[in-house]
Amino acid sequence: MAYVATRGGESAIEQSERLFREEIGAFDQSRVETVKESMPYLIDRVMGEASLYDEDLAALAIAQTGGELYEAVLLLRAWRTSQPRLTVAEPIEQTELFTHRRISAAFKDIPGGQVLGPTLDYAHRILATDVLRGADYFPDPVEPAENPAPAHQPSVSAWQADNELVDLPAADQTSGNDIPDLTREPLLFPAKRAHTLQSLARAETGGALALGYAAMRGYGQAHPTVNELRLAEADVVVKHPDGRAFSAGRVKVSQAEVVDKKGDKLDLGFAATLGWNEVKCISAATLDLNSEGAEKGSATEEEFFLYHTEGVESSGFCIHFKLPHYVTFQSSLDAMRDAKAKKAATTKTSEPAE
Repeated sequence: MAYVATRGGESAIEQSERLFREEIGAFDQSRVETVKESMPYLIDRVMGEASLYDEDLAALAIAQTGGELYEAVLLLRAWRTSQPRLTVAEPIEQTELFTHRRISAAFKDIPGGQVLGPTLDYAHRILATDVLRGADYFPDPVEPAENPAPAHQPSVSAWQADNELVDLPAADQTSGNDIPDLTREPLLFPAKRAHTLQSLARAETGGALALGYAAMRGYGQAHPTVNELRLAEADVVVKHPDGRAFSAGRVKVSQAEVVDKKGDKLDLGFAATLGWNEVKCISAATLDLNSEGAEKGSATEEEFFLYHTEGVESSGFCIHFKLPHYVTFQSSLDAMRDAKAKKAATTKTSEPAE
């Protein structure tokens, strides 16, 4: 990458940052709390893309950046690098998730039943303009079901495997600190399976949707059907130095499995992330489903979509074009002028003499 370093004009640079922050204005803990309580799905998105689960810090990052999501994710990732890695949590079993929402578009009567949970899937999209005229907006209270759904639900794909509809991948026996960590190791290709899933977990939502949507529209090899979509909470179980296992807290997680017919069985795509983010999980699972055998350079090739859904790097590369490129651009201009002059000279010498 060739661009000149920015030097000089320190006062102007300082004032430009002050202008940005002046537009956001002063903020305090109450604003952070307001962001946290009123925008849970935005908080989830930022935490997932930052691969750091901390609702308070995510709300602070959003408040501090005025909602500039790329900057908010960058702040959280930068914070993450400054924190010690204390331990590695135990793997989360799907059947141990505290499930809030769990649906399947492939099978109506799945074991455990469908649980709609919180969703706007069936809502009218009507803007509450009365609020702008001074009215308060009060959501209708939820009426509890007579028979609440069980908190824990079985796995749809496990049920399918029992019925020989799908082959589940072999369990990965890698444990603890031996699991490859994308936040500490570079992404190399062919990517390790752990890196692939970690990269999809923190993929930029819009990027994952754009490439996943391309596959859904026919630019991939497999058309997805949602086998299971789940929004849940998971205990983070860690081991005390004395050997006892205990829950250090509970985090929101989402996961999606999509399937497509392949031969006489179903092919499975999978993605999961911190926080509740259905669109990203379905899109990422679609990319995972389409990755095997994808053509080099296509949107569903693993190297292509893992690189191009990395939000911090791609946004950083994009905005670096705003920095001075005077030397390289001047060099291009000189080359263009030189070529133009040579072409003019060639044209002049080829003209017949009078």
